Amino acid sequence: MARLTFVGGIHPYEGKELTKDKPIKTVLPKGDLVYPVSQHIGAPATPIVAVGDHVLTGQKIAEASGFVSAPVYATVSGTVKAIEPRRLATGGMSNSIIVENDEKYEEVEWPQVKSLEEMTAEEKVAAIREAGVVGMGGAGFPTAVKMAPKEPEKIEYVIANCSECEPYLTSDYRRMIEEPELVLSGLRVAVSIFPNARGILAVEDNKPDAIAKFKELTKDDQNISVKTLQTKYPQGAERMLIYACTGRKINSSMLPADAGCIVDNVDTLCAISRAVVEGKPLMERIVTITGDAVVDPCNYKVRIGTNYRELIDDAGGFVSTPAKIISGGPMMGFAVFDLDVPTTKTASALTCLSEDAVSEMAPSACINCGKCIEVCPGQIVPKTLADAVEHGDEATFLKEYGMECCECGCCSYICPARRQLTQLIKGMRKIQLANKKKK
Repeated sequence: MARLTFVGGIHPYEGKELTKDKPIKTVLPKGDLVYPVSQHIGAPATPIVAVGDHVLTGQKIAEASGFVSAPVYATVSGTVKAIEPRRLATGGMSNSIIVENDEKYEEVEWPQVKSLEEMTAEEKVAAIREAGVVGMGGAGFPTAVKMAPKEPEKIEYVIANCSECEPYLTSDYRRMIEEPELVLSGLRVAVSIFPNARGILAVEDNKPDAIAKFKELTKDDQNISVKTLQTKYPQGAERMLIYACTGRKINSSMLPADAGCIVDNVDTLCAISRAVVEGKPLMERIVTITGDAVVDPCNYKVRIGTNYRELIDDAGGFVSTPAKIISGGPMMGFAVFDLDVPTTKTASALTCLSEDAVSEMAPSACINCGKCIEVCPGQIVPKTLADAVEHGDEATFLKEYGMECCECGCCSYICPARRQLTQLIKGMRKIQLANKKKK
């Protein structure tokens, strides 16, 4: 049987051996907790606490300020120390609520919840919205919005993105190995929201133990199947995943719901389960601290708002000064210049490398080899798009389907001339999206 996959893609060095066999380690924060009110796509949350207030673990401290927004919750007990702009891993600033941790970890009284069978679809979506659940694979789109399409009866598949194709990252893998029931619970909740949906657990074939666990747990479940995908980057990108699992195609002007699909990442499904089944908000996630510059790479269960430097310290610090630290993985992550920033709902990893191979490579002229076209999963022409960007030719960029780029980095990775193709295209896409928003 052919392995499920998509056209294009690459096979970069995985680097997962550093942490894939490291069990999840729970760490408690020591210093102040910083809660940015912008941890999601959409309107920033609005603080509902004041300086000097005492808060409990699980207490809402910022309210969603619009339909596309998400509330923020305290993950420790303590005193609100300040509400002020703080730096994020992206380098930007966000208004943030700073809580002085009293290290007592006193919790709110959790509400009683109905059984899954007693809840309506609307009640489940409301619970997800109230819990502040967002896409935890990196996008940060409020999950309740995703789970409330205009025509829910047309959703045929809820796909659990278990591929984790980004090099070095193993946080989702450890969830699948250590807490497969929680992942499956979240998928069942998501499937139950849609009257005609079936669930798919989409796992790359480099995770045979996770595939075996899920197949055993779903052997008697007629509504959920396990699909084994070919290990290839970017198998976990939404468009590629939907095509590999269903054969359906979507473009930049479509949503997965337009193809009858909903896609949720592993950690997001865990948060969905906690929100609906347990009545608890999103307060933690798994973060991989990895790379050859780290003394003891590890997977951590982290309370959102914890300082990154505390995680690095717990991992033994650095073998030597890293040449580059990346938030996320090397393909789609971004460089970090300050470790004194908080983990957020979308923080998946810190990849710390002893060598910065990219900056050491000087780009040269394109040799027209066509490799960027061969590997492009969007089946566009990166070279032509990059040329258009360099010449400021927005018309050609749009004509040649520049907005169909998923910014996966395959073209930059494969280019023998070491041209920064993805970076050029990504920059122009941002300009076009900003212009569209203004109009």
